[in-house]
Amino acid sequence: MAEIPESAISERFLAGSGPGGQNVNKVATACQLRVDVYALGLAPDAWRRLKALAGSRMTADGELIILARRFRTQEANRADARARLSDLIDAALKRPERRIKTRPSKAAKARRIEGKKARGSVKAMRGRVRPSD
Repeated sequence: MAEIPESAISERFLAGSGPGGQNVNKVATACQLRVDVYALGLAPDAWRRLKALAGSRMTADGELIILARRFRTQEANRADARARLSDLIDAALKRPERRIKTRPSKAAKARRIEGKKARGSVKAMRGRVRPSD
């Protein structure tokens, strides 16, 4: 779980859609979490991964916006927003495993070519039949 400084986070509560019935029109329960990504002090490669993962949730000034409105209470939505932020940052901090290039063996190449030749001969037999003289 990533440690996020409180100075980098600002919260706003809005009237949100979602569950709550009439309550949703009266009480501002949806939580909008804004995070200054530059204040997190991420490494350049982690910052790039976070930007890619965030997509349209990242603004041009480097602010990450998370909107949580799944629950009926402010506290639950605040906790949900912070958990989603933490998961996003944790995913960005994980370095992807490098792909190891593999090569097909000679036998595998030969099997592939034999299969293609067999298929080609089947298709060649589908041509028009000519009467023999």
